[in-house]
Amino acid sequence: MVYRLPPLSSMRLFEAAGRHLSFKAAAEDLNITPSAISHGVQTLEDWLGVELFVRGNRSLALTEAGAVYLPQVQAALELLARATETVPGRKPTGRLAVSVPPTFGMRWLLPRLRRFNERHPRIEVTVDTSQRRVEFSRDGIDVAIRMGRGDWTGLHATCLVRERLVPVCAPALAASIRSADDLRRETLLHVTRAGEDWAAWGGLAGIDLSATTGGVRFDTIQMALEAAVAGIGVALGRLPLVEPDFAANRLMPVLGPPLVCATGYWLVMQRETVMRPEVSAFRRWIDSELKAADEGGRAETAPARPRAAGAR
Repeated sequence: MVYRLPPLSSMRLFEAAGRHLSFKAAAEDLNITPSAISHGVQTLEDWLGVELFVRGNRSLALTEAGAVYLPQVQAALELLARATETVPGRKPTGRLAVSVPPTFGMRWLLPRLRRFNERHPRIEVTVDTSQRRVEFSRDGIDVAIRMGRGDWTGLHATCLVRERLVPVCAPALAASIRSADDLRRETLLHVTRAGEDWAAWGGLAGIDLSATTGGVRFDTIQMALEAAVAGIGVALGRLPLVEPDFAANRLMPVLGPPLVCATGYWLVMQRETVMRPEVSAFRRWIDSELKAADEGGRAETAPARPRAAGAR
């Protein structure tokens, strides 16, 4: 059978433009120029004999034909990408793209990445710390590290380490927080994107924080921890992320010990990529690193339990 297909490269450009509804954003996504996107889309439109976009002065919208065509092109490109991953005997590419939350990437992965490079010098690693939802094949991501409960339907997910929670603050403030009542009088620093926050810790510790008002909210764990270092208030420390702060005496745990919560750090990927040599190497390395860090953190962090006052 002879397949009558348009230029595949132009379909990829159309998909990016249709997804972003912007030639400029599509160009940034694919690391080419907006002009190349425009010419590629025009080539596809000429081949099809129909316009796919309505082009305004500062706007881009799909035509009826474009709106029908886009999801089918996306499904076809996804199928091609998955088929490519499953080719038996495929040679290593020597490249690995990792998506990681920004705080985990900065505080945990970056200081250790040199050891991976030394062990696997022929693997070129790309780290993506954007907080968008990853579409593996479309975004060119091989593996993702995610904080959650493992409920990623259709993907292969392995729990690396469970998250442990403990309130943390600057050393100058720590001496004044010896009970739950002391904590309620302080400014609590919240993370809006975190699945487990103060309510979760309070439930585990048997401390009612429902009457606590005010506080400051941040969209990243990094910002909340830095605010705690600056003495603004008390943050919820998440092990293993806060271990460097403990070691440097920038933060101290209070009302411990750390409590294991429902969330953890997971290594997530498409099932088709599990056996790729680069992915397998990264899986083995990060699993060993996290287990070593977790065991060390448990041995080093043993603050006293909260006093009975204010606990349920």
